[in-house]
Amino acid sequence: PTSFNELPQLINGVYEELKAEGKITDIQEPEVPPIPADYAKLLKEGKVRKPTNFICTISDDRGEEATYCGVPISGVIEKEYSIADVIGLLWFKRKFPEWSSKFIDMVIKIVADHGPAVSGAHNTKVTARAGKDLMSSIVTGILTIGPRFGGAIDGAAKYFKMAKEKGMAPDEFVAYMKNVEKIPIPGIGHRIKSTKNPDKRVELLKDFAKNNFPKTELLDYALEVEKLTTSKKENLILNVDGTIGVLLIDMFKELGYSDKEIDELINAGAFNAFFVLGRTIGFIGHYLDEKRLDMPLYRHPWDDILYDVNCEIE
Repeated sequence: PTSFNELPQLINGVYEELKAEGKITDIQEPEVPPIPADYAKLLKEGKVRKPTNFICTISDDRGEEATYCGVPISGVIEKEYSIADVIGLLWFKRKFPEWSSKFIDMVIKIVADHGPAVSGAHNTKVTARAGKDLMSSIVTGILTIGPRFGGAIDGAAKYFKMAKEKGMAPDEFVAYMKNVEKIPIPGIGHRIKSTKNPDKRVELLKDFAKNNFPKTELLDYALEVEKLTTSKKENLILNVDGTIGVLLIDMFKELGYSDKEIDELINAGAFNAFFVLGRTIGFIGHYLDEKRLDMPLYRHPWDDILYDVNCEIE
């Protein structure tokens, strides 16, 4: 060729000659797959949608200001919503009436602390004295909350509600829990408090409910059960967990919740959540108290441990 411009024609000529002589055959070009459309472009045009990993129905932070169940944070402050009001928005997706918000606020205050001897506070203090941080210390306290400490609110609500709905007389309910469920009645009994040494917290809750709740049907039923249990043993009182549990049922019924909706809250652990939230305030206090006092590592005294090691290994 006299120039590069002639190369395509020359190459094609050689190719055709070789093909005519049978020295080469036509090349089968591979099928070119279709190129997918650009996702961002299609999404912008509204032709596709992206499935979400999470669903949130309680808050929205996409605008200039985050909202709690549709209420801007500025509105929460301007309208002087209480912590109980915020709990209503974020836990239950509604603004509670004043009487129920006051009750929730009272519950949080009442369960905030009960001294250093209970399992949760004890764990928090021991962990703090081991030099651990705030979060680690609080977690050790929270993890003790359960059927024997602070976590009987759900159970009390569940069983007292069930008994009332089935029309059980108080004595029938006591017999049912003993013979069928074969567990102590959740919300009944206290290691220290009794009919002779009543729990002031319970009295405060009962007085508030009687003066502010529209009705206290389940509380009244639980108090009838208490008459039977305390006739057998004076410390088998309706304790603070039980009182909170039955009053939460009374509260939600007055707020228009159905039995099914209330059962779903109980099964989700929503009633115990009030104790977890409130008592965390106390756990933080005990942690800060240990740090403030600069307490050393805790080691349990030997004279408070029964060593019963009778191992005979040959």
